[in-house]
Amino acid sequence: MHDQIDLERLPQHVAVIMDGNGRWAEQRLFPRFQGHRNAVRAVRATVEAAVELGLANLTLYAFSTENWNRPSGEVSALMDLFAEFLIKELETMLKHDVHFRLLGDPSRLPDFVQIPLNQALAATQENRGMRLHLAVNYGGRAELVRAVRLIAAAVQRGELRPEDIDEVVISQHTYTPDTPDPGLIIRTSGEQRVSNFLTWQGVYAEFHFTPVLWPDFNKSDFHRALLDFQNRKRRMGGVTATNTSD
Repeated sequence: MHDQIDLERLPQHVAVIMDGNGRWAEQRLFPRFQGHRNAVRAVRATVEAAVELGLANLTLYAFSTENWNRPSGEVSALMDLFAEFLIKELETMLKHDVHFRLLGDPSRLPDFVQIPLNQALAATQENRGMRLHLAVNYGGRAELVRAVRLIAAAVQRGELRPEDIDEVVISQHTYTPDTPDPGLIIRTSGEQRVSNFLTWQGVYAEFHFTPVLWPDFNKSDFHRALLDFQNRKRRMGGVTATNTSD
């Protein structure tokens, strides 16, 4: 399937809503945390597949602002897993020249997560390969509220006139000011909703929904999503259809 992908027509940015960890565990009569732990394999496979194809930007939705409402034990386990992932995968990111970035507000994350997080951000900031964005404590609406506050503060300081606020200005105040909008958003587990993800950036994204639960997601599934994208006719609000990369 890899050979069928046109490398000249890859989207500049692919985002993934990683869903189905809990159901994967429940189907096997495992604790829910086992689903999250097994999900790390899917993360690794997806990142490897993206690097092998030469994808420029990959965003993974790991933990939303609403996920804090889950049982405290599950949240604690997720934080432990996040810290473990950052420590273990840093060497791999450096090996593949991956530029790691965070989407979201890190202030609520515990110190034992913030330490390896900051280490990974600092260690990879000069890398020039694929940019890997991990959305943690992220919500699309929260991102827009943050952008509005930053813009309002700039107006208050006299640095910006209200009449100069346009789409470019808003984009410059999101978490992705220098990243192309996603051309493709993949959601696993069969659910077909956005779930407060990339609310501003995803307005023209193509969506690929797969019934595969995230812990079972592999390179072939990722390749299948890209092939689906390349077979679409994209109008982007216009009349003439195109199926070129975004």
